[in-house]
Amino acid sequence: MKRIVCCILILTLPVLLSAGAYAAPALTIAAPSAILMEKETGEVLYEKNADEPGFPASVTKIMTMLLILEAMEKGALSPDDTVVASARAASFGGSCVYLEAGERMSVHDMLKCIAVVSANDCAVAMAEHLSGSEEAFVKKMNERAKELGLTRTHFSNCTGLFDDGEHYTTARDVAILSRELIRHEAVKAYTTIWMDSIRGGSFELANTNKLVYWYPGCTGLKTGYTSTARYCLSATAERGGVEYIAVVMHGESADSRNRDAETLLSYGFANYRLIPLTDGKALPSLPVELGKKKLVPLTLDGPAYCLAPKGGEPSYTLSLSPSAAAPVQNGQRLGSLSVTVGGEQIAEIPVCAAEDVDRVGFGGLFSKLALSLLGV
Repeated sequence: MKRIVCCILILTLPVLLSAGAYAAPALTIAAPSAILMEKETGEVLYEKNADEPGFPASVTKIMTMLLILEAMEKGALSPDDTVVASARAASFGGSCVYLEAGERMSVHDMLKCIAVVSANDCAVAMAEHLSGSEEAFVKKMNERAKELGLTRTHFSNCTGLFDDGEHYTTARDVAILSRELIRHEAVKAYTTIWMDSIRGGSFELANTNKLVYWYPGCTGLKTGYTSTARYCLSATAERGGVEYIAVVMHGESADSRNRDAETLLSYGFANYRLIPLTDGKALPSLPVELGKKKLVPLTLDGPAYCLAPKGGEPSYTLSLSPSAAAPVQNGQRLGSLSVTVGGEQIAEIPVCAAEDVDRVGFGGLFSKLALSLLGV
């Protein structure tokens, strides 16, 4: 059976991307560690010492918020639930809303305080409410980090207020974690707040992430600062259906950190776009030789989009084997879909069988032969 195979396809990858399209740009980033990632594909467009571990300060609360949002989506927590602040939670300083021991506040307001003003006391109160203790909550943080593949991340608290040498992460891991958080669209109702209040309007909140105020399309996400970590930020922004994550770690000042994040985000929006990896047409079915079914349906084995430089419209070329020999296994590769822009191939997606097709047995073969001899 004739098969069309592209010699440059790396068979272990579902999509082959143009290597030249993702060369590191000539950007000036002052921070010692930074990364730019696109949300849909997870593609990295820029990185600088992105795997260097360091103390993240309150950027830690991205994981804290993720666990809160996941609990809400599972139905284990409601925005209207009441959280009672413990004496321990009320004792936390730094960025806080000055909870008093025994004070009652809704999950909604607690999450708002964590997202907007990086409230340490609310983070601890929520950790205790969800897990019984901060220690138990931190265990869940580390378990979730492992599930997300954050190989250079470890948490020892839920706030990022303390650096005990066991609390660290990297720019890349923060970007991956941020990407997971912004999959939960509900979080943006909190991270995009510029100014708000709690306690019936008596206590005002102003977002520590100033990009929310001035950067077009900013959707969050979380700032961090201690004298050890210096100025850290995971900034997210969305325009035209494309969302980028810019992580800047250990900057020398808040202004420098913000400029770096803005530079990275603007580079992404100016130079790249998402392209659908299908022309919207249904894939044909493929004939099966000696199969119990005459045709096998096909499916694409890859993501829905890829990131590509701006300019030119995509074109799609479908290459298939003339037929498949039974037995055919679900997921078996039977061809490819090539996507090009401006004459340059930007992706090649395997086309695979969408179901199993068994080979006919001896009796079936005899029947087919008899029918063919009879001209039926």
